[in-house]
Amino acid sequence: MKIGLQIPSFTWPGGAQEIGVRLAEIGQRADAAGFASLWVMDHFFQISYAGPAEDPMLEGYSALSFLAGVTKRVTLGTLVTGVIYRYPGILAKTVTTLDVLSGGRAWFGIGAGWYEREAKGLGVPFPPLKDRFEQLEEALQIVHQMWDGTVAPFAGKHYQLAETLNQPQPVQQPRPRIMIGGTGEQKTLRMVAQYADACNLFDRLGPDVIRQKLDVLKGHCERIERPYEQIEVTTLGTAQLTPGAQSAADLIAHCRTLADLGVHHAIFNMPNVQELTPLDIFRDEIIPAVADF
Repeated sequence: MKIGLQIPSFTWPGGAQEIGVRLAEIGQRADAAGFASLWVMDHFFQISYAGPAEDPMLEGYSALSFLAGVTKRVTLGTLVTGVIYRYPGILAKTVTTLDVLSGGRAWFGIGAGWYEREAKGLGVPFPPLKDRFEQLEEALQIVHQMWDGTVAPFAGKHYQLAETLNQPQPVQQPRPRIMIGGTGEQKTLRMVAQYADACNLFDRLGPDVIRQKLDVLKGHCERIERPYEQIEVTTLGTAQLTPGAQSAADLIAHCRTLADLGVHHAIFNMPNVQELTPLDIFRDEIIPAVADF
């Protein structure tokens, strides 16, 4: 099993002038500790799960580019980008740039988007959910076309591109890995089977629901005759490595449960990650213990 780190909050001591220093410390420590991946949210206002909307929030791809410059091996992605925030052709170019400048370490994480307050707050159109799912599918088709080197028009219901020119192409071959976030059984998981390399599920759903979602994903793969084994199953959870909360042994046992469900890549955020000690515990105790799960 691989372990990833998500950084959803930048509310740290020292205020804005210290965010860059602390983010670099976290990225470098995670890179050296053996984390497989490093993720930020693609939000512009903080979400209620992590704090009030007014809390500090960095633009996702700028933060990932910064992290690319201070790390060497960890892969980098948004968990996940809302399709409504960027035109798909520009988004593909943004992820391509991250991949090229990081030496082939970019993920392409995407979903339908849900945070209406930040969209309306910043003047971004927020169409109905049906339209957002249509936009998501067209965006996935566009990035596949741009990353397979095809230079041709794309004519969709929501997006029209005259020529899908993308130079340079990504360093990763055949392209950056595509992750779709979400649990919708009819649309989201069907698109995972059809277009993506990975899915992302909340591990707070619990074993029974995760098993159900993966069974649905297997069914979608069977219908299109795609090997289910090609899909990397990832989860997102919270690690509370503080006295009286969770221990390393607790997290190792939790990872074993996830692995038994078929999860390949467990991603965790940590409320006290800025203290760096939790990263050292993962380095010394958790990452080595789960490597063979």
